[in-house]
Amino acid sequence: MSAVGDRVTDALYGIGWSAVKTLPEPLANALGRTVADTAWKRHGPSVRRLEANLARVVPDAGPERLAALSKAGMRSYTRYWMESFRLPAWSKERVRDGVEIKDIGLLFDGLTTGRGVILALPHMANWDLAGAWLTRAHDVPFTTVAERLKPEKLYDRFVAYRESLGMEVVPHTGGTAFGTLARRLRAGGLVCLVADRDLSESGVEVDFFGDRARMPAGPALLAQRTGALLLPTVLWFDDTPVLRGQVFPAVEVPGTGTRAEKTSVMTQAVADVFATGIAEHPEDWHMLQRLWLADLDPGGGPR
Repeated sequence: MSAVGDRVTDALYGIGWSAVKTLPEPLANALGRTVADTAWKRHGPSVRRLEANLARVVPDAGPERLAALSKAGMRSYTRYWMESFRLPAWSKERVRDGVEIKDIGLLFDGLTTGRGVILALPHMANWDLAGAWLTRAHDVPFTTVAERLKPEKLYDRFVAYRESLGMEVVPHTGGTAFGTLARRLRAGGLVCLVADRDLSESGVEVDFFGDRARMPAGPALLAQRTGALLLPTVLWFDDTPVLRGQVFPAVEVPGTGTRAEKTSVMTQAVADVFATGIAEHPEDWHMLQRLWLADLDPGGGPR
């Protein structure tokens, strides 16, 4: 992206954060639906990629069903953005009442053991709201990783936004993220990682909806290195303003095998939980990028 393009992108996000949060909620929701429906009707590359990904998730879906899913998916995606733009202005009570997560006791009980806990999530619904619910409604701080975005100012905006919600954010690149996360876990802390898309091109191959994909090795490696609990978690929206979710039982470290073999088994277990949640709520999976190996170029990067 050019320097001019970088400035335009940063300015657009700045407008979103400054303007959308001041709108009455019904108007903001209507704006989000309008933006989603307009993007869906244009059927650009991101919408086409979303439909291609959904076709793997719902293989029996015909063209009309896929179109309906992608339209709902774009509305879900813009709901995430509209809520995120407004989230810093939400009261503690609004955040507390805006999230319901089944079996959240698995997380809280895990933290009481002092082992540290890793929550691994896919790109579903609103993970920022779930994070704010932990930090602001339950006083549970955590550390997460942010992808380096361009322009740099946009990345800085995201970091400042998430830090304002009580999260500690470390950059994905630079070589220090793993060590920082490990230290937080060894101290009995919480680490939350979005873990359904590998950004390093050195992740673990898994079976995912009948084909091979690559997912990050980090959650499994951190669990092995630190003894922390690894809890897969999924989130979804319904027809209410409340964000729903479920924490699943811990993925255990296998008793035998090499580190690579253990990592493979554990990452596959996480992928299986993600697949269950995505299959139940496909419209809330915000995967607008290429994911499966068959959709990547021979060098392993997105095409």
